[in-house]
Amino acid sequence: MDFTYEAVATMIDHALLNPTLTEQELEAGCQLAVECGVASVCILPYAMQRCADLLRGSGVAASTTIGFPHGGHATSVKRVEAQQAIDDGCQELDMVVNISQVKSGCWNFVYQDIQAVIEVAHAANKKVKVIFENCYLQDGEKIQLCEMCSELNADWIKTSTGFGSSGATIDDLKLMMVHAAKHVQVKAAGGIRDLDMLLEIRSLGVTRVGSSRTHEILEECRRRL
Repeated sequence: MDFTYEAVATMIDHALLNPTLTEQELEAGCQLAVECGVASVCILPYAMQRCADLLRGSGVAASTTIGFPHGGHATSVKRVEAQQAIDDGCQELDMVVNISQVKSGCWNFVYQDIQAVIEVAHAANKKVKVIFENCYLQDGEKIQLCEMCSELNADWIKTSTGFGSSGATIDDLKLMMVHAAKHVQVKAAGGIRDLDMLLEIRSLGVTRVGSSRTHEILEECRRRL
């Protein structure tokens, strides 16, 4: 085997983003994440403080979404949302670009929108993942975003919210790996449902995946090892 349980588990951001998620499911999901030793739990912003409390001292990061899921919030709102998340204990922020402005070619707006969230997060020593939502974009738009995020020192660039018309693809991940600077990591999200796909993605150099099927993936990992 060319992988270990820890190597697989610490790639996973356990997604708890279902809009019908109950308080009981939130607590169970955080407990599962701690037991499994994953990288982070990603929760909707209203639950950030509770999530951070549940994860405190575990080594599992608390993360949340900014401008989710369509990126259409005003930049000023994204900035406030980022600061509120940090105040509530967030360690990693997954922000969505303004997809409409990307499609319109309004690159100055897109740049400033991403920059606003990165500035707030990095000032507090927190990390940012910039979500492209590739299912709606042309390759040229994806490349432009890769270059922009590299210049802005994003910590990760991310394929998808998991709520678009499709999720991560191997072709998109290869493109992102090629066009992002070396200091920018790549995260795959949307449709990561089994260990084989995670391992294929890992082989490309991707360092994080977002998945709601954490238990199933890691049980398969244990079985094989």
